Amino acid sequence: MARVFVYGTLKRGQPNYYRMLDVANGKAKFLASACTAQKHPLVIAGKHNIPFLLNVPGQGHRIKGEIYKVDEKMLKFLDEFESVPTLYQRTEVKLEVEEWVGEEEKEKMASGSITEAFIYSTTSYEADWLSLRRYDSYDSKGDHGLEYHTREAQD
Repeated sequence: MARVFVYGTLKRGQPNYYRMLDVANGKAKFLASACTAQKHPLVIAGKHNIPFLLNVPGQGHRIKGEIYKVDEKMLKFLDEFESVPTLYQRTEVKLEVEEWVGEEEKEKMASGSITEAFIYSTTSYEADWLSLRRYDSYDSKGDHGLEYHTREAQD
């Protein structure tokens, strides 16, 4: 089992969350809400208004998201879904726990604790993306006014 931090369309209430629940993709269990220990630029970019976390540590905001425990099948699915390694790269990141809801006592972490998880960020972005508005949290229905185009609508 691995831990994965999601910050965009895979979060609860977002357009691709159902993919985290689909057992055909593997198993995923919500553990905690958290934010990145370091700042990163989170932008909405491209013709489909996709949230991208640019792999430029130290710039932007501490990013809010969710930690999941996933099995190998789900991790492989997520790698394919995120187009690793061409569009996104999977790396480890330090996270500060905001609220832990995972039930297993041996895993339980207090608010403010630091843990690690995989994150999908990108080094494959257009230069002007660094000048786009930066967010600390993504919501497809947010006040940014940029409508996310689902994977099915992109084809």
